[in-house]
Amino acid sequence: MAYQTIRQEYLQIPVVTRAYTTACVLTTAAVQLELITPFQLYFNPDLILRNYQVWRLITNFLFFGPVGFNFLFNMIFLYRYCRMLEEGSFRGRTADFVFMFLFGGLLMTIFGTFVNLVFLGQAFTIMLVYIWSRRNPNVRMNFFGLLNFQAPFLPWVLMGFSLLLGNSIIVDLLGIAVGHVYYFLEDVFPNQPGGGRWLRTPSILKMLFDTPEEDANYNPLPEERPGGFAWGEGQRLGG
Repeated sequence: MAYQTIRQEYLQIPVVTRAYTTACVLTTAAVQLELITPFQLYFNPDLILRNYQVWRLITNFLFFGPVGFNFLFNMIFLYRYCRMLEEGSFRGRTADFVFMFLFGGLLMTIFGTFVNLVFLGQAFTIMLVYIWSRRNPNVRMNFFGLLNFQAPFLPWVLMGFSLLLGNSIIVDLLGIAVGHVYYFLEDVFPNQPGGGRWLRTPSILKMLFDTPEEDANYNPLPEERPGGFAWGEGQRLGG
């Protein structure tokens, strides 16, 4: 009975969120069990180009360090905001969501080459948080019960938290920068005078991932509370 309940809850997670978080957890588990090492996963342009170790383009987004507070913190935020985006502004648009992943991953890979970052998963998480926060500007946030602010400030609060923990803020700045590029090209520039839509999801992705809506009257859960986590919880203004 418990297995069936867990399986049912797992399968209710949106497909992209489920695939990405599962890959991150399995990669970390494989490292903990010493089946693989981080040296086989990190981003190294020379090994990719000269030794054709192309898997590093993907695996560097899957490893968040050994199991501990930092890993759990990143996993919760990754799951939470990835799911909120997929169930919210990207609902019924799985292909567009996958394209956002590919676009963000490509930009981070390019920028990561110049700032010498070897693992980009945390920056990718910040990108997801940034895009969600800009699309939900009226949501009030509560961070660990200590700070109250509106959603657009969340990425900067997380950057400050990273600074307090002694981590490099280059990772956070990279995530914010890439998230802003996507947000500007997708949500801002097309609505400007003389603007247009530069980001267009390839037809092959739409064929692979998009399916007709099963229920046109479906009312998704409020974006600020999927999964029931209280970290960085939100409440819409006037709600």
